[in-house]
Amino acid sequence: MSERLYNYMKITDLKDMLKKSGEEYGDKTAYQIKVKEGVYQNITHREVREMIDALGTSLIDMGLKNKRIAVIGENRFEWEIAYLSIVCGTGIVVPLDKSLPENELRNLIDRSEVEAIFYTQKYEQILENAKNEGVGKLKHLISMDSVEHKRGIYSERELIETGKELMAQGNREFIDAKIDNQKMSIMLFTSGTTSASKIVALSHNNLCSNLMDIASVLDVDSSDVFLSFLPLHHVFECTVGFLFSLYKGAKTVFCDGMRHIPENMREYKVTVMASVPAIYERIVKMIRRQLEKQGKIKEILQKEEQYRNCSMEKKKEVFQEIHDILGGNVKLLISGAASLDAGVEEKYRLLGFNLVQGYGLTETSPIIAIRNKKIL
Repeated sequence: MSERLYNYMKITDLKDMLKKSGEEYGDKTAYQIKVKEGVYQNITHREVREMIDALGTSLIDMGLKNKRIAVIGENRFEWEIAYLSIVCGTGIVVPLDKSLPENELRNLIDRSEVEAIFYTQKYEQILENAKNEGVGKLKHLISMDSVEHKRGIYSERELIETGKELMAQGNREFIDAKIDNQKMSIMLFTSGTTSASKIVALSHNNLCSNLMDIASVLDVDSSDVFLSFLPLHHVFECTVGFLFSLYKGAKTVFCDGMRHIPENMREYKVTVMASVPAIYERIVKMIRRQLEKQGKIKEILQKEEQYRNCSMEKKKEVFQEIHDILGGNVKLLISGAASLDAGVEEKYRLLGFNLVQGYGLTETSPIIAIRNKKIL
């Protein structure tokens, strides 16, 4: 990324990122969580950082300093709080693929030598069995769903409250923890081309250099709303959809599922989404079906040619009804993890959507290059 287009905040590690962005954007909403239809919970950037400090304090108090701790589950803010509470002063975080079959999950718990694991309800029985049967070094189970400790299983929520009490009593072990930004702090498993998944070791420096590079070429700020859809254990979503949003002081909302993407984009007024080519292809087909029902395909194709050489702003104005299908607020779409068909990319741009492609791999945290230039 040789050409830097925008100013960016310099950071040395993720703890430094949380401190600086928290000071800058503390009062802004970091997460908007749907409690039930039409009812939402807003969590500020300041509250997020307080929860991370409290949870990290509890983890160290449990004896997990410098230990490996896994996280597995559906995309949710508790997953992200757990990740940062581990990596910003406790130990090494091990994000695990939520789609793994039980035998492979047990294998990775053994290979990674994790001593604790955060998880959502779906995995409780599997992980209880693994712990009881002595798989690897697993000692502690921490539920993202439980409101209190039960049956030897910790509650993430209760650990946060315990951590707050410990900090109030003067415990600063997590807050004062120093970060070696060159040391492995993130252990990832990637399928690669072999039958057994490979381990990729990443550091704070790896991730932070990527965050700063991305910020220097993409026009994203604290007014933006990110839709989190891709699995968080994947470094593409983790860096671009999760850490980058916190770094920029933006808001993150969580998708209700693949078929709900357009609906969620309208519901939350989403401005930024990082996804894979298959999703963008699916959205284009969905838009085409709607236009066919309305008998507008011929009209739209004529307008695409008529306004081909106009600015992106003008195209958005001309095709506003199509933008409204996705909420009318989309500012940036990021495609990665595979090659996007050139025809699909052109279609988005003809309609006035700024879609950019990124290239990279897990070992590069993950972005190597982004095609960021707006066509006209």
